[in-house]
Amino acid sequence: MSEVNKEELKKKLTPIQYEVTQNNGTERPGTGEYDDFYEEGIYVDIVSGEPLFSSKDKYDAHCGWPSFTKPIQKRTVKEKRDTSFGMERVEVRSKEADSHLGHVFNDGPTDKGGMRYCINSAALKFIPKEELKEQGYEEYLAEFDN
Repeated sequence: MSEVNKEELKKKLTPIQYEVTQNNGTERPGTGEYDDFYEEGIYVDIVSGEPLFSSKDKYDAHCGWPSFTKPIQKRTVKEKRDTSFGMERVEVRSKEADSHLGHVFNDGPTDKGGMRYCINSAALKFIPKEELKEQGYEEYLAEFDN
């Protein structure tokens, strides 16, 4: 990303949103606005608006960050080996904007595939079900038809 774009992002995003998405930062556990949040809708990348997760796949993993069993579409996220801080983890990034989102672990609910996408609230923007159509995410309304 060019320096011009980085400067524009610094103006658009809060300091924590910028730190998380652009510098692979992590918000403190329990401080994110979507950790204990359960409205119906989808979560999109705060940088690009690309759809990432559905509230239908969100659950409380008691880890201090929003957790999901899967992405809304597998192709919207990419996974990358992360050996920072002396740990072996799998980082989750958005496909389009390459925003750092969080990490994925294999300790999620076994009846839902066993994965836990542990995601920073600061990387996300929530689009309520009632606003999906007007905000250009109409194709995801079907997600909530049952």
